Amino acid sequence: MSKVKITDTTLRDAHQSLIATRLEVDDMLEIVGEMDNVGFHSFEMWGGATFDSAIRYLNEDPWDRITKLKEVAPKTPFQMLLRGQNLVGYKHYPDDIVHKFVEASFTRGIDIFRIFDALNDVRNMEVPIEAIKKVGGHAQAALSYTISPVHTIDYYIKVAEEMVALEIDSICIKDMAGLINPMDAFNLVKSLKENFDLPVCLHSHCTSGMAPTSYFKAIEAGVDIIDTAIGPFSFGTSQPGVETMYAMLENTEYKSDLDIERVYKIANYFKKLMEKYKGLLSEASLTVNTQILHFQIPGGMMSNLVSQLRDQKAENRLDEILLEVPKVRKELGYPPLVTPLSQIVGAQATLNVLSGQRYKLIPNEVKHYVKGLYGRPAAPIDKDIEKLIIGDEKVSYEKSPELKNPSYQKFRDEVKDKIEKEEDVLSYALFPEIALAFFEKRKNHVTKPKVEHKEIEKAAPKEITKTQPVKQQPQTNGGVSLKAPLPGAILKIVGEIGKPVKKDSVVFIISAMKMENEIVSPASGVLQKVFVKEGDVVQTGDVLATIA
Repeated sequence: MSKVKITDTTLRDAHQSLIATRLEVDDMLEIVGEMDNVGFHSFEMWGGATFDSAIRYLNEDPWDRITKLKEVAPKTPFQMLLRGQNLVGYKHYPDDIVHKFVEASFTRGIDIFRIFDALNDVRNMEVPIEAIKKVGGHAQAALSYTISPVHTIDYYIKVAEEMVALEIDSICIKDMAGLINPMDAFNLVKSLKENFDLPVCLHSHCTSGMAPTSYFKAIEAGVDIIDTAIGPFSFGTSQPGVETMYAMLENTEYKSDLDIERVYKIANYFKKLMEKYKGLLSEASLTVNTQILHFQIPGGMMSNLVSQLRDQKAENRLDEILLEVPKVRKELGYPPLVTPLSQIVGAQATLNVLSGQRYKLIPNEVKHYVKGLYGRPAAPIDKDIEKLIIGDEKVSYEKSPELKNPSYQKFRDEVKDKIEKEEDVLSYALFPEIALAFFEKRKNHVTKPKVEHKEIEKAAPKEITKTQPVKQQPQTNGGVSLKAPLPGAILKIVGEIGKPVKKDSVVFIISAMKMENEIVSPASGVLQKVFVKEGDVVQTGDVLATIA
């Protein structure tokens, strides 16, 4: 048995899980040179929510993050998390965008690409893997691990067979919610090693408290790589601490060769750094919660959910939402709760609780999932719920032929006057509204926002000045009020003043919980007056418009 290799997640998943992905690149640059000398197998330092959060919250260019860190830490391979055809976003992107994104990431310095699909639909991994192999990167395909009546070891081996057929370089068990118990870890790793001649990595979280023991059993079964985090950025909803795993392996044949004394010094840096970000920590992200085995919420989702509930002044409803999540998940065909499905299921559960009526408010992404745009679920979707969400619309699990249509040049033409480098086109293609807002801030040298305990989600503002939440309760002049059913930001105004609107027709699209939510007219009539503009932040109950 060879010694186990250790990947460090501190610069990506660890802070995504604990402080809602708010770790700034300047803080990473202070220490990454020391980390480069520890002897880690790789740094998982990009992808996932880091791309979105960098431009949405930190006024940072995610592409520059790779370059800056690589200059200081050239020895340790850089690794990113890629959401299959979703890349780092929340929907499927065209094939040429996938190829351009992978090429740009590899050129900047990404060596290992961990690719997963939220539904384990390997069709959604084909183009990214093809793109990675084309540029010469390492393609590590990940099994999105979850527990349900249909997710068995035989199921995972079958999915792995499909992935191996794409000529991947390694396999990862991606246990994003910390669900895998020690014996299941042993048996799954053993089966993978017996069936495939490829390195196997186990990635888990400490949410249920089982991860360190599951890691140890996986190592006994022959796992090649484990994911850990350093000191204050470990445990809770993050990964097991590297210090703990080093100690567990100390007197075994699997002992690690890491420079543990250097790790202790690095941990002291992160201990001091955590003081800066402690306002973003929550009890839910720091404590062991065995109920995770029931509601299965992953670490990154938990920290973001708590943050979003704070924004909505509804943190006291967390327990209700956690109980609602498994109900929604079952109704939607037991999807693994990993991005974007974790956000989709979590947002629907949240809206079910906060609105007081299940499926009264349904984000567009939930509708797209039910229609099959994300791929095929492992189990059938409840027919009554399907009808409630999409009515009589057609369901198709075939990959959209539109994804084959070249689109890069179209996106480039749309922003040719705003871009400073070619990667800006990809940022815009993935996140149009927030990318445009970021380009504007960059142009005007807007300073980086101060880390705060509470942050309000914003759509892309049309002006540089910060838009204040709408506070007025305007005169409706006898018209029917259309009120905001949830807090968020006005992403788009669909209706036109003076034009007819039908009952239940879409008037506004609100961005909330990173989902698009359609706000419909409460009555048929004429759109009399609109009291908000695109980019405005609104609270529950704010009057958005009146219908005459």
